[in-house]
Amino acid sequence: MKTVITLLFLGFALAAAAAEPLPSWNDGPSKHAIIHYVDTVTKEGSKDFIPQKDRIAVFDNDGTLWSEQPVYFQFFFAMDRVKALAPQHPEWKLVQPFKAVLEGDIKKVMASGKEGLLKLIMVSHTGMSDEEFDDIVATWIKTAKHPTKKVRFTELVFQPMLELLGYLRANDFKTFIVSGGGIDFMRPWATEVYGIPSNRIIGSEIEVKYRDRKIIRIPKTRFIDDKEGKPVGIHYHIGKRPVAAFGNSDGDLDMMQYTEANRHYKTLQLYVHHTDAKREWAYDRKSPIGKLDKGLDYARDHNWTVVDMKKEWKVIYPFELKH
Repeated sequence: MKTVITLLFLGFALAAAAAEPLPSWNDGPSKHAIIHYVDTVTKEGSKDFIPQKDRIAVFDNDGTLWSEQPVYFQFFFAMDRVKALAPQHPEWKLVQPFKAVLEGDIKKVMASGKEGLLKLIMVSHTGMSDEEFDDIVATWIKTAKHPTKKVRFTELVFQPMLELLGYLRANDFKTFIVSGGGIDFMRPWATEVYGIPSNRIIGSEIEVKYRDRKIIRIPKTRFIDDKEGKPVGIHYHIGKRPVAAFGNSDGDLDMMQYTEANRHYKTLQLYVHHTDAKREWAYDRKSPIGKLDKGLDYARDHNWTVVDMKKEWKVIYPFELKH
């Protein structure tokens, strides 16, 4: 899946990183903290110098690299898949949460809780080969639009974070996604959008089996890459502690504390705080999606960088650059 628009976004981010660091960030505490950190740890002879091989930066995806309201975007994919499969399952018209999906009632879908959402994931993400699932995701991501923003989901990536990814790579950091979202949902498009190779994308996993020369996806959870699962995923996939971690919710707190506990190098922890109700959404402590409560207190008590989206980002989405 190659699209001109996402390649342009990525190209802009990389070019911007080479010219002026973080041009879509206002001149403020977060931008200063990032640039100071990178300058300090990449300067030869600095007491805080980090060798290239250890410059590991990990990013959450939902709410950190792109938006996540009113529900995680992967659930929109799951709901669209349920609608597509519904003709084969007439019983779904009478059974929750499938009934709510078919009626377009997102509140009822969310009210079904983790058990209901897991049912949707299992029927929509399994029963096919990995290649077939890749094709389904790639087709959806090229055409599906957000219900209120009315643009494709990949247009709701954060321009300042694209620039940050490019800035870090320009300074020889290896960037990884460590997300609660599905690893196989992200891989078909995230490499193109973020410039992060598929083998550096870590996420929640569904069980698979090898059969008839194919990897077949089966309806069973293998690993949840959220909260305490994130350091575990980093351990197994990366094999060393990061030196920089970026998140937006309490679900990222363990990953960020794991990074903070690096005994060898100076670290950077940054929270994206959603404060812009006009351009994006404003939420934190009481939100059912992307709740930031314990993490917000911990960040402020430990002098982590907390980005005030409303005050510190000139633009939020790449398409705003056209206006």
